[in-house]
Amino acid sequence: MKIAVLTGGSSAERDVSLATGTEIARALRANEHEVIAIDAAGGKLLDLDDGAASGIGRRPPGRDELAGLSERGLASELERLPAFAGTDVVFVALHGGAGEDGRVQALLDLVGVPYTGSGPLGSALAMDKLVSKELFIGANVPTPPWLVGPVDAGEVESALGGFPVVVKPAHEGSTVGVSVVRRPADLEEALARASAFQGPPLIERFIPGRELAVGVLGEKALPVVEIRPQHEIFDYECKYTKGMSEYETPAPIEPEIAESARSLAEAAHRILRLSAYCRVDFRLDPDGGLWCLEANSLPGMTPTSLVPKAARATGMSFEELCERIVQLALERPGTPREHWGLG
Repeated sequence: MKIAVLTGGSSAERDVSLATGTEIARALRANEHEVIAIDAAGGKLLDLDDGAASGIGRRPPGRDELAGLSERGLASELERLPAFAGTDVVFVALHGGAGEDGRVQALLDLVGVPYTGSGPLGSALAMDKLVSKELFIGANVPTPPWLVGPVDAGEVESALGGFPVVVKPAHEGSTVGVSVVRRPADLEEALARASAFQGPPLIERFIPGRELAVGVLGEKALPVVEIRPQHEIFDYECKYTKGMSEYETPAPIEPEIAESARSLAEAAHRILRLSAYCRVDFRLDPDGGLWCLEANSLPGMTPTSLVPKAARATGMSFEELCERIVQLALERPGTPREHWGLG
């Protein structure tokens, strides 16, 4: 089978996407597929063996580093790219921005080739944390109380019960632009940091406790993963710097809590109109309460990422996981209405 891995892109998660794309391409080649890699920012062919994705920095790339990169014109670039001819499926290995908010998925629908992951609607809903939280409430998936910024300390006190709070961009992943704010005096700086990204800042009650993640594959939840970051939250540095976090799968939690986390992850997957695979992040508070933070429609996909760790706990290798995701793309009904989550 000929598979195009779509990676890179122009979001703050570009480095993470290149790492994901590199590992997926290696796994698919090990499965004896013909694989090409395409940068979503411009539609150019990439050589993922040339060191372009050699590592992820301790911080996401800044605006200056991303200047000039864009997914605009991707569909026309793909159609003109000789290497793209005859592609059986596109493996979307993008994170954040146009690659995860549904725009690239809509372009691929226009090109008319099957692709991995969710369609445009599910991608857009999951990327918008404000809409996600409203849908979680409607589906009885507990999520921390929140406000939409800008706000002042008095509003935080009255609506969220005071500090600490978490301030984050509404449309970013990988904890880009996220701050834990413990003092009213630090709120303005955190809001400015989150406002540098697309969408309004989201101010959320901080939930103390343990960090859990649940992958969903083919509509069924995988074993729960517990993350033990060195920082207070599982931030960008802890996610992508070796030795900054420890992981345990299955998580050492009570069976009923694990089952509840898996059930809530499946509910979040359904209400957001996601398909094929995703990852849902939770905090487990000291009283045993589960709080859904967000769902990731295109979670990290390196052998050390959370969904591969959970799949490995079921006996599924990274290569088998990538193959399963490809098969789910080929099995998905192909009408535009169904791709948009309306079928």
